[in-house]
Amino acid sequence: MTYAFIEVARRERTTRIVLARPDVLNAIHEPMHAELGAALDAFSADPEQWICVITGKGDRAFCAGSDLKFAAGRAARTGSFTSQYPASGYGGIAERFDLDKPVIAAVNGHALGGGFEIALACDLIIAADHATFGLPEPRVGAMAHGGGVHRLARQIGLKQAMGLVLSARSISAAEALRIGVVNEVVPGASLDAAVDRWIEAMMACSPLSLRASKQTLMRGLEEPTLASALKNQWSYPAVIAMRGSKDAIEGPTSFAEKRKPNWAGE
Repeated sequence: MTYAFIEVARRERTTRIVLARPDVLNAIHEPMHAELGAALDAFSADPEQWICVITGKGDRAFCAGSDLKFAAGRAARTGSFTSQYPASGYGGIAERFDLDKPVIAAVNGHALGGGFEIALACDLIIAADHATFGLPEPRVGAMAHGGGVHRLARQIGLKQAMGLVLSARSISAAEALRIGVVNEVVPGASLDAAVDRWIEAMMACSPLSLRASKQTLMRGLEEPTLASALKNQWSYPAVIAMRGSKDAIEGPTSFAEKRKPNWAGE
């Protein structure tokens, strides 16, 4: 597929998706939503691709959120501000609950509004030290409806989330690290290297084990008790796939033979 508003590259087992509208701080409009949905569909369906990285073009912004000028122009033509999102939600990821492969947000600048929501929907956030994060929607008479308010409350706790949501303020990368929004903060020039380091660590693991672990963590949060989580984890599809895989044999075999495992992802 040819993309006009994002860039997609595959290197070995990693898909890199770049939000590519730097003239508007990589703000998202409907065509870009559709392209992100399609690119993430392709990543999800490709057995050769194990990890995805999402970032923004340039060094100013990861994504400044929804393109309000585009939305205003559409509203003037149609009489409605309602946007059409892919079935997988805002940015093609906000409601993509069946993706068990790891997704990393490499935040290279402002991650505001919907941009912050996309980052929060990723499994890891690695941020440049000049990055900023926030949900400023109330300042324009809106709310963050792409999962941001829900994910913040679940990921950093109620009071910290309320503080960000009700003040509509932006925070620095350093504060985001302090309150648990991001995993690591590095100098901007070192962002790609830091992401590669995380990828290298994950590539040392069985991809099926990573998927089983991610699915178990996320589904376990939905279980009513710890006891039920421990009991039901064996019925999760990714866990069943892992236990019956070639990788489940390769792991202990390579350990016994004192060599690096050759993961097949099957």
